[in-house]
Amino acid sequence: MNATPSGAQHSGASPTKKALIIELARSLSKPRYTPAEIEQIRRQLIVHLGAQQGKTSTDYIVSILQEAGLRVVMSTRADTQGKYEEEFADLLHFSTLDEAEMCLVRLDELLRKFVVQNEPAAAERVREVARLGRRRAEMIARNHKVDAAKRAEKEEVAQWFAIWLDAPDAFFDWLEARKQSPDFQSRFPHRDFEDE
Repeated sequence: MNATPSGAQHSGASPTKKALIIELARSLSKPRYTPAEIEQIRRQLIVHLGAQQGKTSTDYIVSILQEAGLRVVMSTRADTQGKYEEEFADLLHFSTLDEAEMCLVRLDELLRKFVVQNEPAAAERVREVARLGRRRAEMIARNHKVDAAKRAEKEEVAQWFAIWLDAPDAFFDWLEARKQSPDFQSRFPHRDFEDE
């Protein structure tokens, strides 16, 4: 394995794209690259190279990272032997703040279930899905082609995911307080949480 971008070329590979994949990966400074990081790299390629040139398969990104000597762990799915895949299907739907909250409720329920059942690989998979959700929200929040109101919502959602990942036990109390805060009320005046 070569640790530099000038290593062996895949057929049809652009040296620029290959070097950019490695540069983006190293800028994340992760000890291992999970599907969340791979997805972030894939989306950043589109940002840097445009929709046509940047379009890249996950498998190709993985092969470049592995060739560069970086550790790739594509999923804890292998550790769970597919036992809980129906639980993880379609978890990350958060077009609205309400959907984001429901997504986090489901993630929290799954995490607690797997902790109680002493299923650490499945619990880690829940966290992996949450990290992917946070990154998706962050990327939309930074995309200036997206409507400003929608970017503000995604920025808020990214914060929700980050706080849940750091402190799941305190998250829902924090969220209730957050929704009542003047800052939240002024940023999202169209929201009416009093009726919930």
